[in-house]
Amino acid sequence: MPHESSAGTLPVAQSAPLGDAATAESMWAVVFAGGIGSRFWPLSTPARPKPLLSLVSGNPLLADSVGRLQPLIPPERVLVATSRDIAPAIRTVVRDVPEENILVEPRPLGTAAAMAWAAQEVARRAGPETMLCAMHGDLAVSFPGEFREAVRRAASIAVNDGALVALGVRPTRPESQFGYLLPGAVLDAGAPFVAAGALPVASFVEKPAEREASALADDGAFWHSGIVLGTAKQLLAELAACTVEIAPGLPALTAGNLPAFVGMIRSVGIERGLLERTERLLVLPCEFGWDDVGTWASLRRARELDDDGNGALGAVQFLDAASNVVHAEEGAVVAFGVSRLLIVTLPGLTFVTTIERAGDLKPLLDALPGSMRINPGSGTPR
Repeated sequence: MPHESSAGTLPVAQSAPLGDAATAESMWAVVFAGGIGSRFWPLSTPARPKPLLSLVSGNPLLADSVGRLQPLIPPERVLVATSRDIAPAIRTVVRDVPEENILVEPRPLGTAAAMAWAAQEVARRAGPETMLCAMHGDLAVSFPGEFREAVRRAASIAVNDGALVALGVRPTRPESQFGYLLPGAVLDAGAPFVAAGALPVASFVEKPAEREASALADDGAFWHSGIVLGTAKQLLAELAACTVEIAPGLPALTAGNLPAFVGMIRSVGIERGLLERTERLLVLPCEFGWDDVGTWASLRRARELDDDGNGALGAVQFLDAASNVVHAEEGAVVAFGVSRLLIVTLPGLTFVTTIERAGDLKPLLDALPGSMRINPGSGTPR
């Protein structure tokens, strides 16, 4: 299994699963790996998207994501949803996943449509009551054993309660780049999910402003880990009921007509298209050393740091330097007397900014010539 990051704090003991062994033994997963991840420019480009980057361990994020599912969900029960442009590269990092399990989108469909396609595939191959774990392919997890246990528990809850279950993480700071799961009142203390440690979700808020994020955390909301479970039948039913952007195409998808499905839908993500709208969502609070790895700054949380808070990959030396992130793929880097800098070296390009400015690269990318934005190592543009 791929190496996992050792960063983070060992989670406290969590309550035992409900014990539905059959659910765990037949579970499938779909891993979303279609996005470029422009917030990691210049490393992440159309030719080398974020899921293929080795940002946390020595392996691509996608390889770690698929690897940590094992042995709970073996590669033959893992689907990978990706785009046509990067499918060949995706195949090189998940060689154990069968060719027929790579779902290649003819155009960017959004994760809601990708989830529907995956759920229909699982229903067709293994039956509509089969459990499906849907997750993003660019997450960092420090404790894979605890992660698998959380997935197993969530699957049992989803089966017993006929609901969708999201894995929630307790916030440690206001974070405007994450989704928030706000628990509601428990109306039935005898419901199976209560004994299993899950909570009903009153509302889901995707990427709130920092002030709202702080208020949500104070009110007991959990970060959305990017991991949702439900049976194939449950997922398709909730998508049909809630996600108007793709609902008109679902009959065509069920009939096996993928081109018709693609032609009838609009792109939308799971978070806004499903989680914000469904009334059948539970959150299972978990601790497994999770991080979204959404920006360069997040690498200071996901990577091991030196005593001065510096994180580095490559040939890097720090002297009188603190809280820097250096990713050196070309040459050596010496950081002397500086703090809170991001330094990235590639063949043909060196990128330097502050950690704070690295959180929003859109103004930079909008201003750069297309040739440098798409192929950062191509040299100085004319």
